[in-house]
Amino acid sequence: MNAPAAIPQREMEFAFSAADHRAIAEMIYAESGILLPDNKAKLIYGRLARRLRACGLESFPDYLALIANDTEERARAVDALTTNHTFFFRENHHFEHFRDELWPGFADRLASGGRVRVWSAACSSGEEPYSLMMTILGTDTRAAAKLAGQDFKILATDLSPSVIAAARAGRYPVDTTRTMPPAMRQAWCQPAGDMEELSPALRAPIAFRELNLLRSWPMRRPFDVIFCRNVMIYFDEPTKAQLLARFADQLVAGGILYIGHAERIPPEVSARFHCIGRTAFQKVS
Repeated sequence: MNAPAAIPQREMEFAFSAADHRAIAEMIYAESGILLPDNKAKLIYGRLARRLRACGLESFPDYLALIANDTEERARAVDALTTNHTFFFRENHHFEHFRDELWPGFADRLASGGRVRVWSAACSSGEEPYSLMMTILGTDTRAAAKLAGQDFKILATDLSPSVIAAARAGRYPVDTTRTMPPAMRQAWCQPAGDMEELSPALRAPIAFRELNLLRSWPMRRPFDVIFCRNVMIYFDEPTKAQLLARFADQLVAGGILYIGHAERIPPEVSARFHCIGRTAFQKVS
C-alpha cells in the first residue's frame, strides 16, 4: 500500500502506509478511546518515528509487531500519541465560577470539619490543578497552611506517565509560568535553574496518579467537582456518553462537572446534568 498522501514519501525516513496508520489508530482507540483519523497521519508519524529509532527498528510493521507483545513499549507509544498541550488558567471562566459560586460553600464546610474532594481528570502536565489551587488561595501563602489542616484534596489523573511525572515535579519553563497572573507567580513560584518551581504548600493537597479514563477507577468515594476538559473532543459519541455517565455516577448529588468549551453533553446522558454556566453542569440524577 502507498504511504498516506499527507506525508510525501521524500519527507519520510520510514515508509508509513495507510495500513500502518489504521493499525496504530485501532490500537490507540482500544487503549484510550482517542480517534486518530486520516488527517492525523503526520502527527502519528512524527511522534512514533522517534520510537522506531529508539528501538533500533527499520519499519512501522516491525514496530507494530513489537507493541503487540511488549506492553511497556505499547505504553510508550500511547504516551507519545496522547500527550497534549495545555497552559495555566486555560478557560479561566471555569476557575472563576468555582471561586465565586462553589468555594464559599466549600470553605464553610471545611471550616466546620467537613470534606471536599475535586478530581482533575486528564490533568496533563498539571497546569489545571495548580491553577485551581491558585484560584482558591489567591496570593495568600498563609491560607495554604490553613487549608493543609482541613480535609481538602485534589486528585489529578492522566493516562500519560510522562506528563504525570512532570506534573508531580511541579517545575515549568519560565515561558510557561509567565502566563500566570504576575502576583500569583510571585507568590507561588521560585527559581530552579532554568525553570521555576511551584511552592510545596501549593502542591501539597494534590495527588497525581496515572489513570486510564476508559478502564476501571479505583476511587471509592464520590467527588464534589470533576474537571474533564478538552479530552472528549478526541472521543466518538458512544465513548463520550459512556464516560459522562460514569462521571455522573462518581459525583455527589448536586456535584459539578466542567467540560471543555468545544465539548457538549450528548443526548443519551443529558437528563443527568443541568447546565449552570458556560460548559459547567450540575448533576441532577
